[in-house]
Amino acid sequence: MHKNRLEAFSDGVIAIIITIMVLEFKVPHGEHLSDLLPLWPVFLSYVLSFMNVGIYWNNHHHLMHAVHKVNGAVLWANLNLLFWLSLMPFTTAWMGENHFATTPVVVYCVDLCLCAMAYTVLQAQIIRLEGEQSVLKVAVGRDRKGKVSLASYVLAIALAMAGWPGLAGILVGVVACIWFLPDRRIERTLAGE
Repeated sequence: MHKNRLEAFSDGVIAIIITIMVLEFKVPHGEHLSDLLPLWPVFLSYVLSFMNVGIYWNNHHHLMHAVHKVNGAVLWANLNLLFWLSLMPFTTAWMGENHFATTPVVVYCVDLCLCAMAYTVLQAQIIRLEGEQSVLKVAVGRDRKGKVSLASYVLAIALAMAGWPGLAGILVGVVACIWFLPDRRIERTLAGE
């Protein structure tokens, strides 16, 4: 099967996710800058989620450049990723509206962890389809960056559950910063073909 439909559908879903997140902003009643101050947790959670969704979109784009074909397993793995990403508007809004309280931060970190797991499964399904000598397998290698990110999300969940939701949020922000620069492994591998 061709990958074009998968790419187009994924791009559309991710665009909708970002749109829903921004629509969660409620306009303050007032005309002064000080009227915006109560929105800082909502804005901060939106920025964090926008970065994370954007990172997934960027990496998904690179991933699809390394793919030659897809099958049913890849389609389902991709839907799994989109499912967990589609929960981002909810977990983002809940965390922001509740000023980074423990339970919403735990749920947000669980969602990020499940997104990372789903991306790992998608990557594995593509490698399984295209083989161990595929461009993607050569590019990601042992995927240390992905494994460190996943472990960091698990640690963030534990930190939030232990009563340190702020520290969990900082850790999630650090992971986002690590991925903020596009992952060049696939680009380098494709250039060397």
